[in-house]
Amino acid sequence: MNKNAKLAGVIMTAMLLPSLGGTAMAAYSADSDTGITALDYIENAHRAERENRLTEEQKKLLADAEAFGKSLQYPLDKKKASPIAFEGEDLTYDERDGSFIAKGKVDILQLDAHRFQSELVTGNTKTEDISVPDKAHVLQMTPGQTRVTLDGYKVKYNYGKKIGSMEDGKGKAGAHYITGKRFEFYPDKIVVYNGTDTKCGAKKPDYHMAAEKMVIYPNDKVVMDKVRFCIKGKTIFTRDHYEAGIGDNASGDKTWPRVGYNSKDKLWISWGQKFGLRPNVALNTNFMVTGADGWRSNYDITWGNRGMSTGVRYGYFQDSNDKWIKKQPSYFWNYGHRLGHSHFTYSLGVEHGEWYGNGVHSDHTEYNFGLGYDPIKFNRYTLYLHTGYNITKESYNASKVNGFTADAVLTKDFDDRWAAYVGYHYSKKNSRNTLFTYNTDDYSRKLESGFSYRIDDKNRLAVGTKYDMDHREWKNIDYYWYHDMHCAQVILRYKSKENSWNVRWEFTPW
Repeated sequence: MNKNAKLAGVIMTAMLLPSLGGTAMAAYSADSDTGITALDYIENAHRAERENRLTEEQKKLLADAEAFGKSLQYPLDKKKASPIAFEGEDLTYDERDGSFIAKGKVDILQLDAHRFQSELVTGNTKTEDISVPDKAHVLQMTPGQTRVTLDGYKVKYNYGKKIGSMEDGKGKAGAHYITGKRFEFYPDKIVVYNGTDTKCGAKKPDYHMAAEKMVIYPNDKVVMDKVRFCIKGKTIFTRDHYEAGIGDNASGDKTWPRVGYNSKDKLWISWGQKFGLRPNVALNTNFMVTGADGWRSNYDITWGNRGMSTGVRYGYFQDSNDKWIKKQPSYFWNYGHRLGHSHFTYSLGVEHGEWYGNGVHSDHTEYNFGLGYDPIKFNRYTLYLHTGYNITKESYNASKVNGFTADAVLTKDFDDRWAAYVGYHYSKKNSRNTLFTYNTDDYSRKLESGFSYRIDDKNRLAVGTKYDMDHREWKNIDYYWYHDMHCAQVILRYKSKENSWNVRWEFTPW
């Protein structure tokens, strides 16, 4: 259910599949130990591509800017403002002071792919100012800046300094739908006052954030102050300060509540939040309540910087087979980096703490080393390779298990509808030789495979399987149905080997 700490399948995918960034990682994923997250990874990449497709007016703006550039009779001076062209039914220009007035279907095009449209525009070519006293339509497709499509009033813009403002604006910035009483535009950011932000494109969004001030940094992050989180127009909680990655830095944080049901947990509600305490230090909370076991939340305080993270975590964690463990608490340290300029990356990790499960308390210590290779792509195939070494110690029975791990996953992205995967995984550690079964299979060698098919824009079907190569038997054959709703998605999973159902509902991930 993607509920708490991160399942074996998700961890494996994270090791094997490097982040695409952007919306791809901010979309949906199944909770499974069959490796089907590899298909979700592909689907989310398609989702990001669809989300980033240019509209017709964006295509026209780029084409017009290109044609404008070709028509110039002189070389560009990069130290000066990008050239600008004016069109209108009635144009008046005063050569003495550079002032102009344009009336009637005015179109102002700047070579760096800015466009302003209105019925009345005034300005000055010497001071490089534009002023729209009434309603204006603004497009921005400038490379390196946030794509913007906005409608608003009282626009003022200096195209030399690339600084401007707008009142009562509404539109889209990147993949986010935004409104604001006042917008301020700068070369490196957009500032919105008394605004709202959501990824729900409905006229009346099912959910949104409202903030006294929002600062949008292109392809980086959005920073909000005095934030209200609203569902159906009702404030459900507030935050003084909130930050989230956008564009390539989107992390897929589960900012909004999720609801689900399965045969073991019954009805459950989960809600994750991240609170910045100091630079590079965050408190992560995942509140969860289940009908079967009640409170099942977990928390961690993590410091992270330059590929390194360390901290302490406490609470209940659940794997993809609905096995629980309680950490009381557990300390961790992780580091990952690329080997020089090669295609290899390595990772180091340590976790130590008191674990509790199945009536057993034990001081659990685990060391991990991993070595991966960049994805190998050919003819819409992608091959992911990873190996490592693991050492696990338990105080309860003085046990120690150490050995190699090996993982190879091959995916095939046939087209926008079909995708498939097959993977081989080996780990000496299994539930037969370790104290806790959390995140651990009953065997060492497994084969995973599956496929997915997108029926239409709202529905996708998938099958994920897991085969025990040690005992030569199928362990999982799971069936999935993904259904996109208004501004949310429902994921239904049927585990045929257990004859059990799992359903999950969540808003569009941030």
